Amino acid sequence: MASGKIGVSTKDLFPIIKKFLYSDHDIFLREIVSNAVDATQKLKVLASNGEFKGELGDVKVRVTLDKEGKTITVSDNGIGMTAEEVEKYINQIAFSGAEEFLEKHKNDAATIIGHFGLGFYSAFMVSDRVEIVTKSYKEGAKAVRWSCTGEPEYTLEEAEKAERGTDIIMHISDEEKEFLEKNRLQELLNKYCKFLPVEIAFGKKTEWKDGKEQETSEDNIINDTTPAWVKKPADLKEEDYVKFYHQLYPMAEDPLFYIHLNVDYPFTLTGILYFPKIKNNIDINRNKIQLYCNQVFVTDTVEGIVPDFLTLLHGVIDSPDIPLNVSRSYLQSDGNVKKISSHITKKVADRLEEIFKNDRATFEKKWDDLKIFIEYGMLTDDKFFDRAQKFALLKDVDGKYFTFEEYKTLVKENQTDKDGTMVCLYAHDKASQFSFIDSAQKKGYNVLLLDGQLDTPFMNQLEQKWEKTRFARVDADTIDKLIVKNDAPELKISTAEKSNLEEVFRAETPKDDAKVNYTVSVEALGENELPVIITQNEWMRRMKEMSAVQGGAMSFYGELPNTLNLVVNANHPLVERVLAEMGTKTASELAPIADEMEKKEARKAELNKAKEGKKDEEIPQADIDELQSVEKQIGELRDKRNNVLANFAKDEKLVSQLIDLALLSNNMLKGESLTNFIKRSISLM
Repeated sequence: MASGKIGVSTKDLFPIIKKFLYSDHDIFLREIVSNAVDATQKLKVLASNGEFKGELGDVKVRVTLDKEGKTITVSDNGIGMTAEEVEKYINQIAFSGAEEFLEKHKNDAATIIGHFGLGFYSAFMVSDRVEIVTKSYKEGAKAVRWSCTGEPEYTLEEAEKAERGTDIIMHISDEEKEFLEKNRLQELLNKYCKFLPVEIAFGKKTEWKDGKEQETSEDNIINDTTPAWVKKPADLKEEDYVKFYHQLYPMAEDPLFYIHLNVDYPFTLTGILYFPKIKNNIDINRNKIQLYCNQVFVTDTVEGIVPDFLTLLHGVIDSPDIPLNVSRSYLQSDGNVKKISSHITKKVADRLEEIFKNDRATFEKKWDDLKIFIEYGMLTDDKFFDRAQKFALLKDVDGKYFTFEEYKTLVKENQTDKDGTMVCLYAHDKASQFSFIDSAQKKGYNVLLLDGQLDTPFMNQLEQKWEKTRFARVDADTIDKLIVKNDAPELKISTAEKSNLEEVFRAETPKDDAKVNYTVSVEALGENELPVIITQNEWMRRMKEMSAVQGGAMSFYGELPNTLNLVVNANHPLVERVLAEMGTKTASELAPIADEMEKKEARKAELNKAKEGKKDEEIPQADIDELQSVEKQIGELRDKRNNVLANFAKDEKLVSQLIDLALLSNNMLKGESLTNFIKRSISLM
């Protein structure tokens, strides 16, 4: 028997490796099983080139749990080790056997997983003691047993072992006894070893017999050694891709599309990416792409390898060229990563363009689910924007789809305003904005349906990218103001009538919601337009929508109250009726107030004119006092006038009815207000 100390540079290095090398303790099973797969793959390489002439036999890797004995054993029938090789590869930390083997067999050893020589020591994170019982494939080799408790000291002695290969026996510590549960091991094997290229056996298959579950003699193989991504696309059918998707995500709906990656220059990259159906939350679907290195699971956090917008995709990426840190848990910064990321972006764009060109009908059918990926990509990646312009679609309220160029051609002539700006009208809810859509369509305008999570920032981007283009929601203003063709028609009523009419309607606007402010304006619209319309400023609404998505500095806008514009159509017969009633019922009270206000306004103008060209100290105090008094009197007269108009509005049911109709058309009339509207409607019939 031999004994000695493991070859580390300092006595403190081993505890660091044992406790802190790996971010998660459960990684030990991946590393030990991967080493066993390595040993098996090495033997296959030697057999294929004639260096090993024996029978391969059963080359499964076996994971055995002994809960009573508190051990987990990983066994392989691979290449094994001699005593000298144990000294070299186990006792000299980080002298990687895989690296040496790769150099010697670099033309035919692409399947060897290990790169660092440290994976074996992950066993000490969960073990009080680790044993290696191994026998080399070499003729005449003797079996040896290596044993270590986690200290630098170890023992190495001859052992009994009939077959070639290696057994790693981990004596699990009390602190890590969770790993002695069968279900926990099954979970880890499924996570890390599901697609390893050598069969992994964990116990036996079971079946129900005589009312209870009983073991059979058949090995329970936990992995698929030839998953879809390692096969050639020509050998796979549509149903094979869907089947593999459900193998990865058993509870998911069928994907929209898939992209098979198969690159061998300037780096090696394989995989399959899927476009899943996304409901309403972007983040909930992130971290669904699994990263593998030669079929060994590494991580499902692929930021850096995959562009940010493609982290919404699902699937698998496998590449031995992705630089990982020593524990294979974190991505390292490297030029290859950027190249891989750029290539994946191009591949995705090319595939989407191919689908669009070959089967536009299917592409359009899936666009509503697909567009969040496309828009996100175009917003975050300029190169993808340039590529995606060929297949990105716009959908109108009638369900028709257009490419960007098709839509520009459709609306450019009719929807260009007098200043030469093309105006793209849109709605976010066809039902609630029907009256505005109808008004636009009667003018011959097309209205887009933009109801997605990213449509607001996407519109902002298109306005920047497209020359002289503006997006406007159909309820942002009256249709003639959204696309101004000519100068606005003049009002037929006097300035005083306009002011009084605005005050009448302002008096009856809803006051029960502190988060909503109303501005009232009287405008000259067509007789066939609605009598009262409620709109919201396009810029302010976009800021509030952006604040809901982005937060941060934008959250300021989210805190502001909504400001809605109540537009009164002075040319509508019902508004003319209100104006006539106002003239009849308020004239006797308003006339003397108006006369007095006119005198006070005239005196105010005289006093202000007298101030012109004078410094403050040159103005007589009497004039200053009189001006303040006149302004106060004007304010009191205005309040008196407004009180008369408010009383009229309160008694004139038609005013409230017209406002409520406008609220109702915007789906804003609810609760008690809706009940009052119904009662008033009945009384007016």
